[in-house]
Amino acid sequence: MNIVVQKYGGTSVASVDKIKAVADKIIKKSSEGYSVVVIVSAMGKTTDELLSLAKEVTDSPEPREMDMLLTTGEQITISLLSMALISKGYSAISFTGHQLNIKTTSLHQKARIKDINTSRVIDALEDNKIVVVAGFQGVNDNYEYTTLGRGGSDTSAVALAAKLGAKCEIYTDVEGIYTMDPRKLKMARKIDKISYEEMMEMASLGAGVMHYRAVELANKYKIPLYVASTFSDERGTMIEFEGEDSLEETIITGMASSLDDIQVTVLNLPSSTGNLYRLFGQLADKEVNVDMISHMITEAGKMYVSFTIPKEDIAIAEEIIGNWKKEYSDIKWEINKSIAKISVVGLGMRTHSGVAAKVFKAMDDNNIEIKMVTTSEIKISWVVDSHFEEKVITLVGKAFGLVSIE
Repeated sequence: MNIVVQKYGGTSVASVDKIKAVADKIIKKSSEGYSVVVIVSAMGKTTDELLSLAKEVTDSPEPREMDMLLTTGEQITISLLSMALISKGYSAISFTGHQLNIKTTSLHQKARIKDINTSRVIDALEDNKIVVVAGFQGVNDNYEYTTLGRGGSDTSAVALAAKLGAKCEIYTDVEGIYTMDPRKLKMARKIDKISYEEMMEMASLGAGVMHYRAVELANKYKIPLYVASTFSDERGTMIEFEGEDSLEETIITGMASSLDDIQVTVLNLPSSTGNLYRLFGQLADKEVNVDMISHMITEAGKMYVSFTIPKEDIAIAEEIIGNWKKEYSDIKWEINKSIAKISVVGLGMRTHSGVAAKVFKAMDDNNIEIKMVTTSEIKISWVVDSHFEEKVITLVGKAFGLVSIE
């Protein structure tokens, strides 16, 4: 079978009319000779609405019950889309994560896919059915519902494509991957092709079109990814391995910006590598993704440690550091919620020097303080006060040619 896995995000299925339009797009793909498997998200703002309902009941919803609640969103979409396909004369069948036995780890709301039993999907495809699957969800070893975290439908799609040996198409409300979110950088350029490595960096840094774990999985299993608009036939962006001949084309491929992090600073921590291991180990045990880390030892033998984490994990960080304060009473800590993390990414940085100097000069010329910096072979990230975000994006976009020339 010539199988393609298509994924449609929440904005693509936000209304009945949009669901009908998606059904037409799926039918067109099927008419081209493909066996089509479709992954869908919850309709529009459904997930946000469900989260709001939970918050009306309690400030601290129990994670298991949150997963029970949130998995209902995708179930609505798969049912309606299957109905739309059937009403147009095509055979279709919908499956939840539970019905397909999408096995995940046990951690609620941040589960990871372990395996997928594709037998029901293959049987349905062999029966000439279009298969519609609920993204974002699965079950753990105790058959408890789990969710994969924000953007998890991308991961569901790539994981299923890997199991089926299929290619994967991601459809959204933009026409592909851009040098920067066009809503933040006017005249940002669409990228025709980008490497897995660059896309993983951009996704992890706040570029919202693709989920990091999905790109990581596609890279691991060599699944070609195509990202395009649900609402137009404009050519999108291919995510694939990059050839050596493209390294000289551009130094910076794209930029990402995020307001979704907080900066946690811990003062007077007793200086030892063991304490660093304990602190970040405890955060890791809670599945808290620590990004940027700054570390300094004072003359008094104490440590100054500053790091960034997602805003959604603030309660976990407060609990962990609160426990440390019980052990070391002179520890002080503060949280800065008003930060913007700006990053530039490009394979060309491996062969070109001076990118960091160019960034720092632009910040200095405009009196913008840099609070933290991290670098890798193909990335530079830095933190500034959130009210500088728009200005920094414009400065850097123009400095590195990330905008279209009229």
